[in-house]
Amino acid sequence: MRSSYKEADVTLLLKDITGLVKPQPTEEREKLIQAGRHYCEMLPVEYVPSERYMKAYREALKHFAKPTAAAVGVLADRIMMRKGKDTVIVSLARAGIPIGILLKRYIAKKYHVDLKHYSISIIRGRGIDGNAMKYMLARHAPETLLFVDGWIGKGAILGELRKEVARYDGVSPDIAVLADPANMTDLCGTHEDILIPSSCLNCTVSGLVSRTFLRDDIIRENDFHGAVYYGELSGNDLSYEFINAIEKEFLFDYKADRYCAEGLGIDEVRELADAFGVSDVNFIKPGIGETTRVLLRRVPWKVLIDRKYGEDPSLLPVIRLAEEKQAPVEFYPLRHYKACGIIKKLPDV
Repeated sequence: MRSSYKEADVTLLLKDITGLVKPQPTEEREKLIQAGRHYCEMLPVEYVPSERYMKAYREALKHFAKPTAAAVGVLADRIMMRKGKDTVIVSLARAGIPIGILLKRYIAKKYHVDLKHYSISIIRGRGIDGNAMKYMLARHAPETLLFVDGWIGKGAILGELRKEVARYDGVSPDIAVLADPANMTDLCGTHEDILIPSSCLNCTVSGLVSRTFLRDDIIRENDFHGAVYYGELSGNDLSYEFINAIEKEFLFDYKADRYCAEGLGIDEVRELADAFGVSDVNFIKPGIGETTRVLLRRVPWKVLIDRKYGEDPSLLPVIRLAEEKQAPVEFYPLRHYKACGIIKKLPDV
């Protein structure tokens, strides 16, 4: 699979389907998803950031490179303590890819070990890419594989992962993430809902690769899951600007923070569903990263922000996007998260 990443940083176990799938506008996709079509059978039109939003992104990168680097360091130390120098990083495409690269680079600098890094697809409701798993297990011992993602919102992908890897003897269902406000894993950089700057953008901070795709007419029995390479956006590619900005802030003596809200994020999500009359918890996307995703590629109904974070600079990109998408922002008390996006239920589905 082509990408703008260097081969030394990551091997993408994906099928290049560039030119085979026509991206669809957000509202059109949303209607089809809510009518029962699976999101993995379509690709969104990639959001082209406005100048105002890019300003918010650059501010986010400037202010949050240090805490992101700290989360990378804490997580890398935990990985090395638990898994050791034979670890194989398996990032979940695509939000996990830049995190996998940062972990690989941090570990190389601090521990002088060059870990192998693959990226594969896992899709909620459709499972993990079995051909990618076969490929890796033909080359590496099952106990060495470690799945990596950017953050955990409410834990849907983690649930999918646990169910799927039960079929592979010796493969751990653990997932390593920078931020886990949902309290689902101890393999995290922090349990705080931090802004990871790469969550603010789509392919232009992810090697110009689309989200992953799975449809029988294009992805055959022996293929990896698919993705598109957006070479036409190479002039806007910020993938290495992001990685270099975080890497520049690396220190090698981080102490893990003790922050941890009580209970699980999924319980709070269910409470929000009841409070706002949302029948499907998949319409509720908690945390800064997931809220940003709602605004970038779904049709938002509203954005919730905890009042005590009303002036928090980490929420500036969310607020800018909400203004662009004309999504109302409401203050609402949240325990695990600073923000939460709710997808609009379309009446004409």
